[in-house]
Amino acid sequence: MPRYCRTFVLRSLSFTNGDVRRAVACTTVYSTGSNTALAVDTHAMVRGMTMFDSPITRLDRYSNFTSEQTAYLQVAVAQFTVQRDPEHNLNIIDNYASKAARRGARLLLLPEGLIARDGNDDRCTVEHAQPMNSPFVRKLRRISAMHGITLMGTIHILPEGTNAVHNVRHTLPTDMPGRMAAGEPDRRVSNVFVVVSGGKIAYTYDKLHLYDAFATRESDMVRPGDELPPVVDIDGWRVGVMTCYDVRFPEMARSLAARGAEVIAVSAAWVRGEYKQRHWELMTAARAVENTCYVLACSEVSNRNIGLSRIIDPMGNVIAQADDANASMIDALLRRDVLESARVALPLLDNRRFADPELR
Repeated sequence: MPRYCRTFVLRSLSFTNGDVRRAVACTTVYSTGSNTALAVDTHAMVRGMTMFDSPITRLDRYSNFTSEQTAYLQVAVAQFTVQRDPEHNLNIIDNYASKAARRGARLLLLPEGLIARDGNDDRCTVEHAQPMNSPFVRKLRRISAMHGITLMGTIHILPEGTNAVHNVRHTLPTDMPGRMAAGEPDRRVSNVFVVVSGGKIAYTYDKLHLYDAFATRESDMVRPGDELPPVVDIDGWRVGVMTCYDVRFPEMARSLAARGAEVIAVSAAWVRGEYKQRHWELMTAARAVENTCYVLACSEVSNRNIGLSRIIDPMGNVIAQADDANASMIDALLRRDVLESARVALPLLDNRRFADPELR
């Protein structure tokens, strides 16, 4: 049996109309402050659990979730210019969610840094960071519930117990980007990929690879994550997530594919500059081909960031793409027969000789 057909041990969830539908043979799933959600029995129903009503702390356990595969998944990708005003950004998200839902999309991918951004002020995004239970996040949840669509994108979150951003610029060791000096409190914000479904925060992922490149040091203001991103099950399709600079690391996408991902969603604010458009186009396509999966890639479009959001099939064909100047939404129907045909013709996941990547 090909590796991609194995029963994977996944950090995964199964969604149908925003509800967790089935958990299989799993132990403790989440700790959510005072409540711990358990799902032990095969086909244990965890529908309507309250575990998503508060910020999620993942435990160091793996869980195996399954759902029936479906033949199609309608998806949408919306690029726009994120402004300094969070309410303005929420209105834009609401409009795109409404449009995507009317077109039958079950998933809407959004750019990185949704709360606030200023192309002339790199600190704007982190200075507008909010707690996970903030009004901005609550409104994202309402938008998801109102339009019946899963939202994906990234937001900047304050450290737990913090109500405002402190002076977060630090001098960090150059041999291990993102690591604080011994004894120094880490007051940087987190760059968090959120999966919002059915009005609930269904999953979060803290960006692993911080953009310490091209004379920029994201790690001066953002703390790195320390867990692999999830593979979530949306309407019978397994979707892995990545944030911007993550796409430059092939091990990241391979880790998702090895855990069952059929679609990889990349939320980005891809900075303009020499080589950058070529890199964006090359690497998003490469991640699709080398893992024979669909790639959804969304970048903010502005004077600073490149736009060019795209949807790529498992053979590297661009089936939808936005331009580099305008706010717009693209959409596509993902087809399982296309995915399976690619994996039969080009069985990379079955032929590979290297072990699955591990996080150091």
